[in-house]
Amino acid sequence: MALILDTADLPPHDRAEAFYSAMMSASVPARVEHEDRSGAVHARMDFWQLGVPDLFRNEGSGIRLVRTTKHVRIGAPERLALAVQVTGVGAFDQAGHQQRVHTGELMLVDLTSPYEFAWSGHGASLAFQIDYNELGLSVETVRAAAARLPSSPMYELVLHHLSALPRVSDALHPTRSAPMLGAATSQLVRALLTSAADDDSHHRPAMADVLLSRITWYVRQHLADPHLTPARVASEHFISLRYLYKLFAGHDLSFEQWLITERLEAARRHLASAPDLPIAAIAAHWGFADPSHFTRRFRQAYGVLPSEWRRSRPDGPPT
Repeated sequence: MALILDTADLPPHDRAEAFYSAMMSASVPARVEHEDRSGAVHARMDFWQLGVPDLFRNEGSGIRLVRTTKHVRIGAPERLALAVQVTGVGAFDQAGHQQRVHTGELMLVDLTSPYEFAWSGHGASLAFQIDYNELGLSVETVRAAAARLPSSPMYELVLHHLSALPRVSDALHPTRSAPMLGAATSQLVRALLTSAADDDSHHRPAMADVLLSRITWYVRQHLADPHLTPARVASEHFISLRYLYKLFAGHDLSFEQWLITERLEAARRHLASAPDLPIAAIAAHWGFADPSHFTRRFRQAYGVLPSEWRRSRPDGPPT
Protein backbone atom coordinates (compact mmCIF):
# COMPACT_ATOMS: atom_id res chain seq x y z
CA MET A 1 0.00 0.00 0.00
CA ALA A 2 1.13 3.51 -0.79
CA LEU A 3 -0.24 6.37 1.28
CA ILE A 4 -0.99 9.18 -1.18
CA LEU A 5 -2.53 11.70 1.19
CA ASP A 6 -3.33 12.19 4.85
CA THR A 7 -4.58 15.69 5.54
CA ALA A 8 -4.02 15.21 9.28
CA ASP A 9 -0.39 16.07 8.55
CA LEU A 10 -1.25 19.32 6.72
CA PRO A 11 -2.36 22.81 7.78
CA PRO A 12 -6.10 23.33 7.09
CA HIS A 13 -5.50 25.99 4.43
CA ASP A 14 -3.36 23.57 2.35
CA ARG A 15 -5.70 20.60 2.44
CA ALA A 16 -8.04 21.38 -0.47
CA GLU A 17 -5.16 21.90 -2.89
CA ALA A 18 -3.39 18.77 -1.64
CA PHE A 19 -6.62 16.78 -2.04
CA TYR A 20 -7.00 17.91 -5.65
CA SER A 21 -3.40 17.00 -6.53
CA ALA A 22 -3.68 13.58 -4.91
CA MET A 23 -7.00 12.81 -6.61
CA MET A 24 -5.64 13.74 -10.01
CA SER A 25 -2.58 11.54 -9.56
CA ALA A 26 -4.60 8.50 -8.48
CA SER A 27 -7.59 8.79 -10.83
CA VAL A 28 -8.67 11.09 -13.69
CA PRO A 29 -9.06 14.89 -14.10
CA ALA A 30 -12.25 16.25 -12.52
CA ARG A 31 -13.52 19.28 -10.66
CA VAL A 32 -13.48 18.84 -6.89
CA GLU A 33 -16.03 20.60 -4.69
CA HIS A 34 -15.78 20.25 -0.92
CA GLU A 35 -18.97 20.23 1.13
CA ASP A 36 -17.44 22.45 3.80
CA ARG A 37 -16.36 25.50 1.83
CA SER A 38 -14.75 27.03 4.92
CA GLY A 39 -11.86 24.63 4.44
CA ALA A 40 -12.43 22.02 7.15
CA VAL A 41 -11.33 19.28 4.76
CA HIS A 42 -10.07 15.94 5.98
CA ALA A 43 -9.15 13.00 3.80
CA ARG A 44 -6.93 9.96 3.46
CA MET A 45 -6.05 8.27 0.16
CA ASP A 46 -4.35 4.87 -0.26
CA PHE A 47 -3.18 3.19 -3.43
CA TRP A 48 -2.22 -0.38 -4.38
CA GLN A 49 -0.63 -1.42 -7.68
CA LEU A 50 -1.80 -4.89 -8.77
CA GLY A 51 0.07 -5.30 -12.03
CA VAL A 52 -1.80 -3.40 -14.75
CA PRO A 53 -4.92 -2.66 -12.66
CA ASP A 54 -4.80 -0.74 -9.40
CA LEU A 55 -6.84 -0.19 -6.27
CA PHE A 56 -7.63 3.28 -4.89
CA ARG A 57 -9.29 4.11 -1.56
CA ASN A 58 -10.53 7.57 -0.67
CA GLU A 59 -12.00 8.40 2.74
CA GLY A 60 -12.90 11.76 4.20
CA SER A 61 -15.27 14.70 4.47
CA GLY A 62 -18.08 15.47 2.02
CA ILE A 63 -17.05 15.98 -1.61
CA ARG A 64 -18.46 16.26 -5.12
CA LEU A 65 -16.43 15.17 -8.15
CA VAL A 66 -17.52 16.50 -11.54
CA ARG A 67 -15.86 15.12 -14.66
CA THR A 68 -16.94 17.25 -17.61
CA THR A 69 -16.60 16.87 -21.35
CA LYS A 70 -13.65 19.27 -21.17
CA HIS A 71 -11.94 17.04 -18.62
CA VAL A 72 -12.45 14.04 -20.89
CA ARG A 73 -10.79 15.90 -23.77
CA ILE A 74 -7.88 16.89 -21.53
CA GLY A 75 -7.25 13.38 -20.33
CA ALA A 76 -9.37 10.35 -21.18
CA PRO A 77 -7.56 7.14 -20.29
CA GLU A 78 -9.27 4.06 -21.67
CA ARG A 79 -10.15 2.89 -18.15
CA LEU A 80 -13.10 2.06 -15.95
CA ALA A 81 -13.53 1.77 -12.21
CA LEU A 82 -15.63 -0.68 -10.22
CA ALA A 83 -16.12 0.87 -6.80
CA VAL A 84 -17.47 -0.25 -3.43
CA GLN A 85 -19.11 2.36 -1.22
CA VAL A 86 -17.31 1.51 2.02
CA THR A 87 -18.87 4.19 4.24
CA GLY A 88 -21.75 6.60 3.77
CA VAL A 89 -24.09 6.99 0.79
CA GLY A 90 -22.84 8.11 -2.61
CA ALA A 91 -24.80 9.89 -5.35
CA PHE A 92 -23.67 8.86 -8.84
CA ASP A 93 -24.81 10.19 -12.22
CA GLN A 94 -23.43 9.14 -15.61
CA ALA A 95 -24.97 8.92 -19.09
CA GLY A 96 -28.50 9.26 -17.69
CA HIS A 97 -28.00 6.54 -15.08
CA GLN A 98 -28.54 7.90 -11.57
CA GLN A 99 -27.76 5.77 -8.56
CA ARG A 100 -27.81 6.11 -4.80
CA VAL A 101 -24.86 3.98 -3.75
CA HIS A 102 -25.38 2.75 -0.21
CA THR A 103 -22.72 1.30 2.05
CA GLY A 104 -21.80 -2.15 0.78
CA GLU A 105 -22.98 -1.58 -2.80
CA LEU A 106 -21.11 -1.49 -6.12
CA MET A 107 -20.89 1.33 -8.64
CA LEU A 108 -19.44 1.13 -12.15
CA VAL A 109 -17.76 4.27 -13.57
CA ASP A 110 -16.76 4.64 -17.21
CA LEU A 111 -13.74 6.95 -16.94
CA THR A 112 -13.88 7.75 -20.67
CA SER A 113 -17.01 9.89 -20.28
CA PRO A 114 -18.37 12.66 -17.99
CA TYR A 115 -19.90 11.81 -14.62
CA GLU A 116 -20.70 13.24 -11.18
CA PHE A 117 -20.18 11.56 -7.84
CA ALA A 118 -20.67 12.92 -4.34
CA TRP A 119 -21.22 12.06 -0.70
CA SER A 120 -22.22 14.18 2.28
CA GLY A 121 -20.59 14.08 5.69
CA HIS A 122 -18.02 11.35 6.21
CA GLY A 123 -17.65 8.77 3.44
CA ALA A 124 -15.29 6.28 1.86
CA SER A 125 -15.02 4.54 -1.49
CA LEU A 126 -12.76 1.76 -2.77
CA ALA A 127 -12.22 1.57 -6.55
CA PHE A 128 -10.66 -1.16 -8.68
CA GLN A 129 -9.38 0.64 -11.81
CA ILE A 130 -8.56 -1.27 -14.98
CA ASP A 131 -7.79 -0.55 -18.64
CA TYR A 132 -10.40 -1.46 -21.23
CA ASN A 133 -7.85 -3.42 -23.28
CA GLU A 134 -6.93 -5.45 -20.20
CA LEU A 135 -10.57 -6.22 -19.50
CA GLY A 136 -11.39 -7.15 -23.09
CA LEU A 137 -14.92 -5.69 -23.14
CA SER A 138 -16.42 -3.00 -25.35
CA VAL A 139 -17.59 0.35 -24.04
CA GLU A 140 -21.12 -0.68 -25.09
CA THR A 141 -20.99 -3.78 -22.90
CA VAL A 142 -19.69 -1.80 -19.94
CA ARG A 143 -22.40 0.85 -20.27
CA ALA A 144 -25.10 -1.79 -20.62
CA ALA A 145 -23.85 -3.45 -17.43
CA ALA A 146 -23.67 -0.24 -15.37
CA ALA A 147 -27.38 -0.07 -14.53
CA ARG A 148 -27.83 -3.83 -14.08
CA LEU A 149 -24.98 -4.89 -11.81
CA PRO A 150 -27.26 -6.30 -9.05
CA SER A 151 -28.91 -8.62 -11.59
CA SER A 152 -25.69 -10.61 -11.99
CA PRO A 153 -25.24 -13.78 -9.90
CA MET A 154 -21.63 -12.62 -9.56
CA TYR A 155 -22.59 -9.44 -7.69
CA GLU A 156 -22.13 -10.63 -4.10
CA LEU A 157 -19.01 -12.62 -4.96
CA VAL A 158 -17.29 -9.63 -6.58
CA LEU A 159 -18.47 -7.28 -3.82
CA HIS A 160 -16.89 -9.40 -1.09
CA HIS A 161 -13.77 -9.97 -3.20
CA LEU A 162 -13.19 -6.24 -3.74
CA SER A 163 -13.88 -5.47 -0.09
CA ALA A 164 -11.14 -7.92 0.95
CA LEU A 165 -8.58 -6.67 -1.59
CA PRO A 166 -6.79 -4.07 0.59
CA ARG A 167 -6.01 -6.60 3.33
CA VAL A 168 -4.98 -9.31 0.87
CA SER A 169 -2.93 -6.88 -1.24
CA ASP A 170 -1.02 -5.72 1.82
CA ALA A 171 -0.25 -9.33 2.71
CA LEU A 172 1.03 -10.10 -0.81
CA HIS A 173 3.15 -6.97 -1.26
CA PRO A 174 5.80 -7.02 -2.67
CA THR A 175 5.64 -10.63 -3.89
CA ARG A 176 5.07 -11.76 -7.47
CA SER A 177 1.58 -12.85 -6.40
CA ALA A 178 0.26 -9.27 -6.41
CA PRO A 179 -0.03 -9.05 -10.24
CA MET A 180 -1.64 -12.51 -10.21
CA LEU A 181 -4.23 -11.19 -7.76
CA GLY A 182 -4.86 -8.23 -10.06
CA ALA A 183 -5.32 -10.54 -13.06
CA ALA A 184 -7.72 -12.79 -11.13
CA THR A 185 -9.74 -9.78 -9.99
CA SER A 186 -9.91 -8.53 -13.57
CA GLN A 187 -11.44 -11.83 -14.67
CA LEU A 188 -14.04 -11.66 -11.91
CA VAL A 189 -14.94 -8.11 -12.92
CA ARG A 190 -15.17 -9.22 -16.54
CA ALA A 191 -17.57 -12.03 -15.61
CA LEU A 192 -19.68 -9.63 -13.53
CA LEU A 193 -20.01 -7.09 -16.33
CA THR A 194 -20.64 -9.67 -19.05
CA SER A 195 -23.41 -11.35 -17.09
CA ALA A 196 -24.98 -8.02 -16.08
CA ALA A 197 -24.88 -6.63 -19.63
CA ASP A 198 -26.80 -9.50 -21.12
CA ASP A 199 -28.72 -12.31 -19.44
CA ASP A 200 -28.67 -14.52 -22.54
CA SER A 201 -27.57 -18.07 -21.82
CA HIS A 202 -24.57 -17.93 -24.14
CA HIS A 203 -22.86 -15.60 -21.66
CA ARG A 204 -23.27 -18.03 -18.76
CA PRO A 205 -20.48 -20.49 -19.64
CA ALA A 206 -17.76 -17.81 -19.57
CA MET A 207 -18.98 -16.54 -16.22
CA ALA A 208 -19.23 -20.06 -14.79
CA ASP A 209 -15.75 -20.98 -16.03
CA VAL A 210 -14.20 -18.04 -14.17
CA LEU A 211 -15.98 -19.00 -10.96
CA LEU A 212 -15.12 -22.69 -11.36
CA SER A 213 -11.44 -21.84 -11.86
CA ARG A 214 -11.46 -19.76 -8.69
CA ILE A 215 -13.13 -22.57 -6.73
CA THR A 216 -10.75 -25.29 -7.93
CA TRP A 217 -7.76 -23.07 -7.09
CA TYR A 218 -9.16 -22.47 -3.61
CA VAL A 219 -9.82 -26.17 -2.97
CA ARG A 220 -6.30 -27.16 -4.05
CA GLN A 221 -4.86 -24.69 -1.55
CA HIS A 222 -6.92 -26.30 1.25
CA LEU A 223 -6.81 -30.01 0.37
CA ALA A 224 -5.23 -30.93 3.71
CA ASP A 225 -7.85 -29.07 5.72
CA PRO A 226 -10.05 -31.65 7.47
CA HIS A 227 -12.88 -29.09 7.63
CA LEU A 228 -13.00 -28.60 3.85
CA THR A 229 -16.56 -29.54 2.94
CA PRO A 230 -18.82 -28.70 -0.02
CA ALA A 231 -20.85 -26.41 2.26
CA ARG A 232 -17.73 -24.50 3.31
CA VAL A 233 -16.52 -24.14 -0.29
CA ALA A 234 -19.91 -22.77 -1.34
CA SER A 235 -19.99 -20.37 1.61
CA GLU A 236 -16.46 -19.09 0.95
CA HIS A 237 -17.49 -18.21 -2.61
CA PHE A 238 -20.90 -16.74 -1.69
CA ILE A 239 -22.90 -19.26 -3.70
CA SER A 240 -25.42 -21.90 -2.72
CA LEU A 241 -24.48 -25.54 -2.28
CA ARG A 242 -26.87 -26.38 -5.09
CA TYR A 243 -25.10 -23.97 -7.45
CA LEU A 244 -21.71 -25.43 -6.50
CA TYR A 245 -22.89 -28.87 -7.57
CA LYS A 246 -24.40 -27.39 -10.73
CA LEU A 247 -21.08 -25.75 -11.68
CA PHE A 248 -19.25 -29.07 -11.52
CA ALA A 249 -22.09 -30.98 -13.20
CA GLY A 250 -21.80 -28.54 -16.10
CA HIS A 251 -18.33 -30.02 -16.69
CA ASP A 252 -19.51 -33.62 -16.17
CA LEU A 253 -17.93 -33.72 -12.73
CA SER A 254 -19.11 -34.63 -9.26
CA PHE A 255 -17.66 -32.25 -6.68
CA GLU A 256 -17.10 -35.01 -4.10
CA GLN A 257 -15.45 -37.35 -6.60
CA TRP A 258 -13.26 -34.56 -7.97
CA LEU A 259 -12.19 -33.66 -4.42
CA ILE A 260 -11.28 -37.29 -3.66
CA THR A 261 -9.28 -37.49 -6.89
CA GLU A 262 -7.35 -34.33 -5.99
CA ARG A 263 -6.63 -35.63 -2.50
CA LEU A 264 -5.53 -39.03 -3.83
CA GLU A 265 -3.09 -37.35 -6.22
CA ALA A 266 -1.71 -35.19 -3.40
CA ALA A 267 -1.29 -38.29 -1.22
CA ARG A 268 0.44 -40.15 -4.06
CA ARG A 269 3.02 -37.37 -4.40
CA HIS A 270 3.43 -37.32 -0.61
CA LEU A 271 4.13 -41.07 -0.56
CA ALA A 272 7.08 -40.50 -2.88
CA SER A 273 8.45 -37.43 -1.10
CA ALA A 274 8.22 -38.91 2.42
CA PRO A 275 9.19 -42.62 2.12
CA ASP A 276 9.65 -43.03 5.89
CA LEU A 277 6.28 -41.62 6.89
CA PRO A 278 3.58 -44.22 7.64
CA ILE A 279 0.98 -44.59 4.91
CA ALA A 280 -1.84 -44.14 7.42
CA ALA A 281 -0.37 -40.79 8.52
CA ILE A 282 -0.18 -39.58 4.91
CA ALA A 283 -3.74 -40.72 4.28
CA ALA A 284 -4.98 -38.86 7.36
CA HIS A 285 -3.07 -35.72 6.36
CA TRP A 286 -4.98 -35.59 3.07
CA GLY A 287 -8.42 -36.15 4.56
CA PHE A 288 -8.72 -39.94 4.63
CA ALA A 289 -9.49 -40.77 8.27
CA ASP A 290 -10.04 -44.46 7.45
CA PRO A 291 -6.82 -46.13 6.16
CA SER A 292 -8.74 -49.00 4.57
CA HIS A 293 -10.93 -46.55 2.67
CA PHE A 294 -7.82 -44.74 1.45
CA THR A 295 -6.23 -48.03 0.33
CA ARG A 296 -9.36 -49.07 -1.53
CA ARG A 297 -9.74 -45.73 -3.31
CA PHE A 298 -6.04 -45.58 -4.13
CA ARG A 299 -6.16 -49.03 -5.73
CA GLN A 300 -9.26 -48.09 -7.73
CA ALA A 301 -7.53 -44.98 -9.03
CA TYR A 302 -4.02 -46.31 -9.74
CA GLY A 303 -4.38 -50.10 -9.98
CA VAL A 304 -1.96 -50.82 -7.14
CA LEU A 305 -1.91 -50.59 -3.36
CA PRO A 306 -0.23 -47.53 -1.80
CA SER A 307 2.54 -49.74 -0.41
CA GLU A 308 3.11 -51.35 -3.83
CA TRP A 309 3.25 -47.97 -5.53
CA ARG A 310 5.74 -46.67 -2.95
CA ARG A 311 8.02 -49.72 -3.42
CA SER A 312 7.92 -49.26 -7.18
CA ARG A 313 9.36 -45.75 -6.94
CA PRO A 314 13.10 -45.49 -7.73
CA ASP A 315 13.60 -43.63 -4.45
CA GLY A 316 11.23 -45.80 -2.46
CA PRO A 317 12.22 -48.00 0.50
CA PRO A 318 14.06 -51.24 -0.23
CA THR A 319 11.97 -54.39 -0.57
